[in-house]
Amino acid sequence: MPSLPDTFSARPATVADVPAIHALVSAAERATTGVVETGADGIEAALTRPGLDATVDSLVVHADDGQLAGWAWINRGRRAQVDVDPAFRGRGIGTALLDWVEARAAEVGTDWYSQTVDDQDLAGTELLRSRGYEVLATNWLLEMPTADLEVKVPDGITIRPFQPGDAQPAYQVIEDAFDDWQPRRKEYDEWARMSIERSSFAPRLSPVAFAGDELVGAALSLELPDSLDGYVEQVAVRKDQRGRGVAKALLATAAQAMRADGRTRLTLWTHSGTGALAMYERLGMTVRRSTTVLRGRV
Repeated sequence: MPSLPDTFSARPATVADVPAIHALVSAAERATTGVVETGADGIEAALTRPGLDATVDSLVVHADDGQLAGWAWINRGRRAQVDVDPAFRGRGIGTALLDWVEARAAEVGTDWYSQTVDDQDLAGTELLRSRGYEVLATNWLLEMPTADLEVKVPDGITIRPFQPGDAQPAYQVIEDAFDDWQPRRKEYDEWARMSIERSSFAPRLSPVAFAGDELVGAALSLELPDSLDGYVEQVAVRKDQRGRGVAKALLATAAQAMRADGRTRLTLWTHSGTGALAMYERLGMTVRRSTTVLRGRV
């Protein structure tokens, strides 16, 4: 357990903590960006994903009156998250949780770990940089209006909404596409837990593309809490079908479905490791904001 200020205590997180953690994360997001983007189901998925043992890989910090002041997790010793309720910042809780993350990473035996910080979170960025964290990558939140988008489906391609039988081929296409930049390939169970098994997964807003009877592209969408945005969580096209306009057709199809659902903008995140920012900009998407992936070394 980390060395915490007096009147605070820590223990591993459980699924029963999800509502309180969601309230904390929502408060932190409102303080930083003004909007809530994380759903409670995303927090539950993070705590229950295969490969993360919440009894040793997560922590919640409570004040003596029972209020949740902060929480943290680290997955497979590589990717970590730390959040502190704005009402409790400046008391050393974030520093204590970072100490715990670093100790857990060393225990697992990894040589580095990362945390993503919103570029508007100046205090969080300063804390990590003061501890020697270096920039690993940049993420951009992109957006485009859902109105007046023409769907042009390439010859030989058909597009329809996601169905349960699409899960395994969609996983294959997405993980194959992400192999070039993500540090490790997810097993199917972990991928599914973090995407299609979430209660916010929206099959009707998630078009998939076929060449004949082979799934060659997918745009899997979530319904964000309290938002008029449509959110594409993952989009990928099989390598031999790229450059034909399949991704553009998938996004336009998703945007049309989102528009019919009352959503005014389509949003998605892209990572600097993918090299896809320019492609999305050519499709008419613009950058709304950005985050930085900072890496610490053990």
